[in-house]
Amino acid sequence: MIGIQLMNPEHRKPSLTGPMNEITRFAPKGANAERILRTAALLALSCLTLVLGACQSTRSLSDRMESKYSLKKRKTSISRLWPQGPERCSLPVQVSGRAFRSMLDSIEDSRGVRYRFGGTTPDGFDCSGFVQYLYNLSFQMLLPRTSGELALVGPIIRRDRLQPGDLVFFASGDEITHVGVYIGNQRFAHASSKAGISVNTLFQSYYNARFAFGTRIIRVE
Repeated sequence: MIGIQLMNPEHRKPSLTGPMNEITRFAPKGANAERILRTAALLALSCLTLVLGACQSTRSLSDRMESKYSLKKRKTSISRLWPQGPERCSLPVQVSGRAFRSMLDSIEDSRGVRYRFGGTTPDGFDCSGFVQYLYNLSFQMLLPRTSGELALVGPIIRRDRLQPGDLVFFASGDEITHVGVYIGNQRFAHASSKAGISVNTLFQSYYNARFAFGTRIIRVE
């Protein structure tokens, strides 16, 4: 009698789906599986956040601030107040060399004026109040009141492209906290909370570490 040998299921030809079957055979089922998958997803997201944070921290403050503020809605025009009424002008505004020299004279005349929080007159200035006062007096320009608002006016200018008359901004914790007027040769005029109206250089360690970017609102003829 010829015997019939039954094939052992373990000796059958492996299926192409074998590896997947092995994974699913040992994978947890039900609510436990959902918890594990959710935990794995959170861990992956945390790792990605750490990597992106590390990349971000290697960028300079100036690079981060330029990127941040270039994405914000920026003003491309400004009002000038003439005797006949206000006029809207595109930025940067063309100004005469005489008007620019008048602004430099006003800076010299203001040196030593005390710092006063919220101040916008020669009785005392804060940083944005001083900028607002100068550009109104010399160019009849109506500028925003705060340094954060001023940072959104005109095109962003990198440090190596600064020209006299540009505004220069400084940041702390990725937020604009201070503004001054660039007057050339790496020097800028501003209302310092310690020294009042004064002139400093961008090379000084305090300002060098906090420099964010410049903006151009005037172009001297």
